[in-house]
Amino acid sequence: MSDIPEILNGYTKWGDEEPFEDHAGPFYMKMMPSTGRHLSAFIPEQRHMNGGGFLHGGMLMSFADYALFVIASDELRELNAVTVSCQTEFLKGVAPDTPVYADGEVTRNTRSLVFVRGRIFHQEETLATFSGILKKIVA
Repeated sequence: MSDIPEILNGYTKWGDEEPFEDHAGPFYMKMMPSTGRHLSAFIPEQRHMNGGGFLHGGMLMSFADYALFVIASDELRELNAVTVSCQTEFLKGVAPDTPVYADGEVTRNTRSLVFVRGRIFHQEETLATFSGILKKIVA
């Protein structure tokens, strides 16, 4: 896709259109062949910062929610899902101007729920950790 920034070469967007996520981010994703893990990314802009000049907590929470689905994408193939819960722990405030990433793992996958945990990071620093539960919806 031509609208993906060059610095995120190899990333894709989630489907054709995600109105809120495209507005909030936009957010991107890819599979890391070296680890087999899914990685999410966004490029911080001034509009993502709080009054103190750091990444806004709400932005990190929105990104964490997006990353839950990316991390669980193998378990959600051909299924829809909704977020049941999402907890975010903020560890470090930064004002990055290069990509911020999220990765994680599925800790449990049941017939109706997927449990996920992950981290949001910039360079070598973990900015936040998160965990959540997704409810599978049969269309």
